[in-house]
Amino acid sequence: MSQPEKFLDLPLEEVIGDRFGRYSKYIIQDRALPDARDGLKPVQRRILYAMFREKNTHDRIFRKSAKTVGTVIGNYHPHGDSSVYEAMVRLSQDWKVRNMLVEMHGNNGSIDGDPAAAMRYTEARLSSISSELLRDIDKETVDFIPNFDETDQEPIVLPAKFPNLIVNGSTGISAGYATDIPPHNLAEVIDAVIMKIDKPAVTIDELMKVIHGPDFPTGGIIQGINGIKKAYETGRGKIIIRGRARLEEIRGNREQIVIEEVPYEVNKANMVRKIDELRIDRKVEGIAEVRDETDRTGLRVVIELKKDVNSEGILNYIYKNTDLQVTYHFNMVAIQEKTPKLLSLSQMLDAYIAHQKEVVTRQATFDLKKAKDRSHILEGLIKAISILDELIATIRASKDKPDAKRQIIAKYNFSEAQAEAIVMLQLYRLTNTDITSLEKEAEELRKSIIELEAVLGSEKKLFQTIKKELRQVKKNFADKRRTSIEDKIEELTIDIEVTVISEDVLVSITRDGYIKRTSLRSYSASNGEGFAIKDEDHMVGLLELNTTDKILLFTNKGKYLNLPVYELPDIRWKDIGQHISNIVSIDKDERIIQCIPVRKFKEDNYLVFFTKNGMVKRSEFKLYDAQRYSKALIALNLKKDDEVVNVQQTDGSSDIFIASNKGYGLWYHESEVSIVGQRAAGVKAILLKDSEFVVNGQTFDDLSEPSIVVITQRGACKRMKLKEFEKTSRAKRGLTMLRELKNKAHRIKGFFVVNENDTLHFQTTNGEKHSIFPLELSASDRSSNGSFVIDTDNQGEVNEAWKEAIYHKPFNDTEN
Repeated sequence: MSQPEKFLDLPLEEVIGDRFGRYSKYIIQDRALPDARDGLKPVQRRILYAMFREKNTHDRIFRKSAKTVGTVIGNYHPHGDSSVYEAMVRLSQDWKVRNMLVEMHGNNGSIDGDPAAAMRYTEARLSSISSELLRDIDKETVDFIPNFDETDQEPIVLPAKFPNLIVNGSTGISAGYATDIPPHNLAEVIDAVIMKIDKPAVTIDELMKVIHGPDFPTGGIIQGINGIKKAYETGRGKIIIRGRARLEEIRGNREQIVIEEVPYEVNKANMVRKIDELRIDRKVEGIAEVRDETDRTGLRVVIELKKDVNSEGILNYIYKNTDLQVTYHFNMVAIQEKTPKLLSLSQMLDAYIAHQKEVVTRQATFDLKKAKDRSHILEGLIKAISILDELIATIRASKDKPDAKRQIIAKYNFSEAQAEAIVMLQLYRLTNTDITSLEKEAEELRKSIIELEAVLGSEKKLFQTIKKELRQVKKNFADKRRTSIEDKIEELTIDIEVTVISEDVLVSITRDGYIKRTSLRSYSASNGEGFAIKDEDHMVGLLELNTTDKILLFTNKGKYLNLPVYELPDIRWKDIGQHISNIVSIDKDERIIQCIPVRKFKEDNYLVFFTKNGMVKRSEFKLYDAQRYSKALIALNLKKDDEVVNVQQTDGSSDIFIASNKGYGLWYHESEVSIVGQRAAGVKAILLKDSEFVVNGQTFDDLSEPSIVVITQRGACKRMKLKEFEKTSRAKRGLTMLRELKNKAHRIKGFFVVNENDTLHFQTTNGEKHSIFPLELSASDRSSNGSFVIDTDNQGEVNEAWKEAIYHKPFNDTEN
């Protein structure tokens, strides 16, 4: 009768937790992370050791890669052949590994991400520097463990006669841990190890005088020395790597960008494709052609530019938006004492030095034992030659080899080992010359034994040996640094001309918020007639701008919008514009009261705000250079039911004129208004009485002699000369501009400072719109009420007046 089966009733979480824990431990320790001592992952170590054991070294001929992969899988690494071959290929790629550990004949992949040829086609052998990782491994310098099927032994670490972890770096992802250690220059790292040996308490600043930073096999430029220092201090840090590019002049007065080095771990083909997509998608204007001219002589990518473009700006855009510039994050994790640890540069150097102390100690111990054993044999051989005849007689009288050994030991007091050497002695060794060579060898061994005992007896001598070996490696394998280092991370500024087609357009804005840009062709085809606008609406501005300009729109509620012209909807002249709420969210009852075009936010320019309740505010123009275009921003703080009636741009030397609805006007210089911050409320502009409010405020050049024009609700229009008024100071009552009537007094609906060619517009309660050319009116004094320009009984009273902001040609940087 069979035994009943036993089942354990365990919670699923416990079982999965246990299994995943075991799996995690395995992939952390035995797959994905490098050892802090030799800088190798297990598969890499097994590949190098298998090639070494098979004598597939740099001084022998190349051997099929498949044979090596088979040896690795069969003896040391029972995993898939593709994973072993891929690891082997990576060790041979000079764009991935700073000092290649494997040499390969055949296609071993490319920087474009092309895969290597199958392992049956490629041949490989260890590189010469790999011999330094494996040197003296046969001198019991490292521990060995049984392989997976216990048919062979494999090393748990290599002797590593140079600090491979720092020199070649490492990258890997395991459960809960990842590592990114960049490669460095061999000469610099060896100098740093020697510095650390000589002064164990050396600081990172001192170390960075010899080890300047990572040295990538693909070259490039590192920016951010503070990021390097932080990484060396903590194990984590961030740097910028950019490819090496230069501008080159070509025929036809044009330029081209030539890229000769790409950042580490960047796929060149993908980078070139992305740059070409910028051209195809017209995200960058000015690129004519992108060509990859890389050949066996070296990497070369050419970006041919169009004529008269901002080549520096285009290069900056490519840096910012492609892999020609990438961020590299240090995460220096390695296995130390069977545990993953985040290591600083000092800890990595200490781990390597501790490893070398053990390796050299074990190496010296092995060599000393071997030297002593050989010295003992030589002592016996020299003694044997001196009593040769007796020895020969004894041997001839012996029955066999064991009997001969016994008799030699008994008669002449030789040791077992000496007796073995004597009976194995060949006849030619009995010459006089051989005695001399034996004595010479014995003398050399005596010196060697003294040196080895000194190394084992003195830490100073031990370190001298380590340093001597490191200097020899440096002499044999050091090369020049490939990556240059810049202190600061350059802030990439991209001119709008780089990304936008420069084109002159017509921008129109209405009071109710309808905006569009129209091609000059569409405007010309319509002869400027038939502009689409809603009945109750009117135009605030018609501006001829460039797509690279911006426009500031100000609302009656104290908000402003900063809009690039190229983002405005492109709509025909005869079609109605798009409402501003489709671009930026504004309130339903919010109106546009002013538009100001901007080519650049100039220093020493100001914005002056006028509010209905008699406040004025002056702020620096550059404060309104917002980077956010997606929402309305606060231009000034308004109190209670106040609203903005006008905004003017000045150069700091303008005069201000403010008019109230009851006909009072006040004139003073803008310096009376102190400069305040963007969100401030401002100061009192004019003294108002009950039920009085500001109709408008205007600024004008203090050298000009403009006319003052008012339009009243009764349809009267009046033009006055500036000399009719007296210039005073801020917050006064001002002077009257109308004669006060007892019945049906005139109230100002529109007030403007006008120059030649200005046209004013007004609308009546009947919905009629009228235009007037004020300079056709004769000048009046302050005490009159002007001339009636419409019949209010038939046409309705004036309820709104405005002057459009019109620029008939592209403005330049000197204009406001």
